[in-house]
Order: sequence, then structure tokens, then C-alpha cells
Amino acid sequence: MKNGWIKVGVARPTVRVADPVFNTGELVRLTLDAEQKKVKLLVFPELSLTGYTCSDLFYSEPLLAGAVSALSEYLSRTKSTRCVTLVGLPLVFENKLYNCAAVCQAGKLLGIVPKHHLPNYAEFYEARQFTEYHESVREIDLGSLGQVPFGCELLFVCREVPALTIAAEICEDLWVAIPPSTSHTAAGATVVCNLSASNETIGKSEYRRQLVAVQSAKCACAYLYAGSGEGESTTDVVFGGHGMIAENGMMLAERPPFSSEDSLLVTEIDVERLAREHRRMNTFAYGNRDIYRVIPFSLPVEETELTRFVDPHPFVPADEKERAKRCETILTIQSMGLKHRIECARAKKIVIGISGGLDSTLALLVMVRAMDALKRPRTDIVAVTMPGFGTTKRTKSNATLLCEELGVDFRCVKIGASVKQHFKDIGHDPTNLNVTYENAQARERTQVLMDIANDCDGLVVGTGDLSELALGWATYNGDHMSMYGVNASIPKTLVRHIVSYVAECAKKDGNGRIANALADVLATPVSPELLPADEKGEIAQKTEDLVGPYELHDFFLYYLIRYGFAPKKIYRLAKYALGQTYSDEEIRKWLKIFLRRFFAQQFKRSCLPDGPKVGSISLSPRGDWRMPSDASPALWLAEADSL
Repeated sequence: MKNGWIKVGVARPTVRVADPVFNTGELVRLTLDAEQKKVKLLVFPELSLTGYTCSDLFYSEPLLAGAVSALSEYLSRTKSTRCVTLVGLPLVFENKLYNCAAVCQAGKLLGIVPKHHLPNYAEFYEARQFTEYHESVREIDLGSLGQVPFGCELLFVCREVPALTIAAEICEDLWVAIPPSTSHTAAGATVVCNLSASNETIGKSEYRRQLVAVQSAKCACAYLYAGSGEGESTTDVVFGGHGMIAENGMMLAERPPFSSEDSLLVTEIDVERLAREHRRMNTFAYGNRDIYRVIPFSLPVEETELTRFVDPHPFVPADEKERAKRCETILTIQSMGLKHRIECARAKKIVIGISGGLDSTLALLVMVRAMDALKRPRTDIVAVTMPGFGTTKRTKSNATLLCEELGVDFRCVKIGASVKQHFKDIGHDPTNLNVTYENAQARERTQVLMDIANDCDGLVVGTGDLSELALGWATYNGDHMSMYGVNASIPKTLVRHIVSYVAECAKKDGNGRIANALADVLATPVSPELLPADEKGEIAQKTEDLVGPYELHDFFLYYLIRYGFAPKKIYRLAKYALGQTYSDEEIRKWLKIFLRRFFAQQFKRSCLPDGPKVGSISLSPRGDWRMPSDASPALWLAEADSL
């Protein structure tokens, strides 16, 4: 439960139709098993104490009395557990029969949620036996079980972790135009439990899966779906025991219909993340909470062992086909954004500084696409290489080859003499390889590009990426500045894959020279090349040796910006996802450096050039990230120091 992670489960008991005694034993067995697995919330299928397919036997007094007796027995035999469970049973209230979910914990009945919408079509005729419930929350007297809240508008809130707020709906409730869970989550629920009995027909499981995933996304909630399975009557239909656990649109765990897998489907949900999504999305105004009854419960606070998948590269799809699709979409967004900017600015040329590195290579590829879309000659692209004190033969050769193969206007402007004159003008010793030595080259290159753009009625296209902006790894008013930054919202880990994708496309199209040049760009260490090369003429200044691995920084960036996670939670996630690659000490070290640089370098992000947003995270000061340049990092660093 620490850091908001809650272990949850969806059960698939084997039932006997109209045999509450047998079914109670199954539910108790699975509840005790879930308790052993440290599950804190467990959902059973619809009418699981009696079986869903009892049909007109639901008119029978012995079955209805047996269901209440079975609930009492279930509560008695699960007193030792702390797990919150939802079990299904038929209940009579004010001489009407309702299809209900009983919310139980530690031998106590917390509340009863009746079904809001009943199916009355095709193979399901629930309205023949049951009544829909559309009234406000009431009290139901269950004899020895006491009086408990009865109604659809019930929220079960954990005292220790208030972000764990549970609501329930039953089967058909999800399939209607406005599911009750929509209101539940608008009132504050972060977890919706669905006790279901949906039968299997061709294509139905795929549709059901879409429903669950989409509802969890629309409502920014975790959605636990437990479907009836083995033991239900197969007189007319067959039930497959479909189980699903989704979180904010992502399917965390699934037990397909008719699967022979364990009867307990277990994973972890992150209720802190979901609660933050509700705060971030101001459509969750909680305006209808006053009609809900809030029922508190307690859970022991303990560490939750993580078993769910945590993507070590949250910006990069792991699936090859999905990754290729993502790369193509991003290239299209970038090039269409640039195309429109060129048209609006009536630019005769577009100018770029080409270094032979990853970022400038991607920007050049985008510029080529934009010019092709405009049906203008690629010679309207002016690509300028500007060798300085650290430029190596390898990067210059790759830049030259790419520009020649792509057919752009390629120019070379050597900046060494100009920078030396600048050193002389300001009284800087050229043997002092400090920040002045480096930044003077970056600013000279920007001046050259801006002046060339002025001279040819063009605009300068920036190459800096999202990761560099997060770390402030850019020279203020040097490579930091342009007239349109096409890479501004693309992290370094994704830049690499986009360039790789273009290389693969070039290879398939028979453009071997371009493919080979791009492959060598990908193999070249990331470097600003502002310090002299080593004795072998190789790159001496490697960015990741100085600021840390971009793989880690992109991970930190994603969880800090997208979800606002604290350093402790980011650290634990990084250990879980990337612990096989980096030691705990390395993760701590680079996390602290990331936090220091992120806060200290906001002033560079406060005056960024325009650029297209391509994903859920951007640091543009105009709408995506607004932060004072002088904000203190003390709270974040103190927590990082305590790791």
C-alpha cells in the first residue's frame, strides 16, 4: 500500500447452480488464498453465492434464504482476513428481489450495492425475476447481520490510503450508454469493481475487453472485472470466466475466457496515480458527491511487492509494429507542423546546423519530409556544418554523406578563426577549456545560422530534444534558440528509434548509403563536440558520462512530469524496471543529478521557441509546463538524499 500501490485480485470460482453451501466453500477458499497472496481487494462474479443461471429458482424461498445464510457463513469464515471482498447474491428488500454485490471485510458487511440496469433481451431475462434499483441509499435489515447501507451510490474509502476509493457496478451496468461507474468516478472513486456473468459468443470477449479498457480510460480509474465461469448452467449459453484488471486504459492483467490459468488473477494498481489524474483533469469536479454515502474501512499499511509490468522505456513502445507506427506518426506530426510554419512565414529557405549527431539528423529528415509535402526542391533546405575545436572526422563525414544523398544545399562554415577572435576580444585564454570555451562555439554556430537565414529569407530549424531541455543541456541563446524546434517534445530514447526506423525504411527502399550513414549516426556516442578530440581523433566529450544515461533520465522525466511522483516512488520504480542494468547507487546518483538540473535549468525552458507537441509530455512554457525559474528543489532533494 505504500506509494499508492494496492494488490488486487479477480476470482473465478467453480460454482454449483443453486448450491450456496458449496459455493460458500469455494469463495472462502479463494479469499483465504488471496489473503496469503496479500491481496487487499478481491472481486467475485455476479451472483456467485447461488450461481447466476438459477433462473426461476430465484423465486424459491429456500434459495433466497440459503443465499443470506451463505453470506453469513462466508463472513464468519473470513473474520481473520483483512481483504475487502465483493460477492454476489440475490436479496429481497421491501418485497422486491435485487441482484446485489455484498462488500465485505474481516467478517463484517460494509454495504450492499444492487444492480442498476437489468438486461431483458436475447439470452438474458433478468427482469423476469429481478428489479432495477434507482432510488437513493437506504438501510436494509439483514437480521443477525444487522442494518447496512443499500444502494448504488456507495463509496468505500480506505482511512489509511484515501486514494483507494472503491465503487461497484454489476455486469449490464457497464454496457449501457451512461454506466453507473461514470458517476462513481466523478464522485471520487478510483477503483470500480464489476461482478459479471457475461456469456461467450464469437467476438464478444474482444468487445468486452474494449469496454473495460475504454471505461477505465474515460473514468481514469482501475477497473476490476470478474466474469462467471465453470459450473454455471450451459443449457443455452456458456460462460468463460473472463477476468480483467485495467488501469486508466491499460490492461494490466487478463485471464482469457476458458483459460486453465489460476482461479485468482492478481496484480497491483496505483491509486496515487489515479487520484492525481482526477486532480489534473478538472472535469472530475466531484459535483455529485453529496448524493453518495461514504463508508470508511481500514487496511494495514505495508510494502506491496510489485509484479506488474513497469516499462523501462515509457516513451518507446516495446512491440516492433507499434513502435514503427509511433515513429511514422511522430514524423508526420513534425513535418506537418514545419510545413505549416514554412507556409505562414513565407520562408524561401529553411536552415539547419547539421553535426552528424542524432538530433540534427532527425531534424534534417523532418525538413526533407516537409519540403517534399510542399512539393518544393530539397535544395531549399540549407544544411550547414560548422567544424569547431571538437568536431571529428566521423561526424563530419556522416553529415556530408547524408546531405549529399538527400539532395539538400550543403555548406561548410569553419568557425575556428571566428571563435579565436572572439576569445581575443573578450580576453579569454584559449587553453582554458571551461564553459566559456564551449559556449562560445555554440553561440557562434547559432549566429552563423541566423545570419544565413536572414540572408536567404529563411528560418532556422532547431534540433534540441526533450531530454536535453529537461536537463538544461543546451547553451542559452546558442543551440537553445531557433525559429521552430521540431524535436522539442521528443525524448532522446525515442529520437534514437525514429532515426533507426528511417534507416530501416531506407534499407527496404534500396537506399543503402543513407541506411548505412544513419546506422553510423546511431552508433556514434552522443556529444556536443565542444572539446578537442582525443589523441586518436575520436570523440572525447561524451554527454552521458557527464549528465548520466538518457535511459534513466527519460524514465525520471516521464514519472516526474506525467504523474508528479515523489523521488522515493520514482526511485523504487526505476529499481524495479531498470535494476538489472543499473545498480541502486547509480540510480540514486543520477536521480539526484536529474532533480538538481531540472530545477536549475527552468530559465532555459521559459523562453523556448515554438515546436510541435507529439506525445503526452512536453516542456513548452505556453501550455504544458509552467514553473518558476527560481523554484526551490529542497523538498525533492531532501527526499532523494534520504533514499
